Parts: sequence; C-alpha cells; structure tokens
Amino acid sequence: MPEPLPDRASDGAASSASELMARLTLSALERASADPAVWREPVVHRAVLVSGLSVLMGSLVRLRADLPGPGSVD
Repeated sequence: MPEPLPDRASDGAASSASELMARLTLSALERASADPAVWREPVVHRAVLVSGLSVLMGSLVRLRADLPGPGSVD
C-alpha cells in the first residue's frame, strides 16, 4: 500500500531541506573539484551518494504531491 501524501506544510519542509542539501552538495563538489586528492577518500564518495539520494527523495516527494491522484480528471 503506498504511503499517504504529505500535507503541504511538511511538503514545504521537505522541499527546503532538499534544496538546502542540493546547494550544499554542489558547493562541496565545487570545492572538491579543486583538489583531486579529495576523491581518494571513501567518505567523500559516501557523502556525495547520500546527499544525492536525499535530493532525489525530496524531489520525488514534491513531484508526487504535484501529480494528480489515480482516477482524477484534470
């Protein structure tokens, strides 16, 4: 059974958290690109993966909230 859609208040919180994570990720990648040695650290790969997944999940929540439900006619 699919999870219920979040209400608009939590959707806004998820959206801003996702946007913040996206900005932080891009900032960290920009800094890391200046020093190729950073990519030798496994923790950097994990951090990029986790933050990317967080952004993806936040985006999916937002998209799901914006799409009409099954059986609705728009």
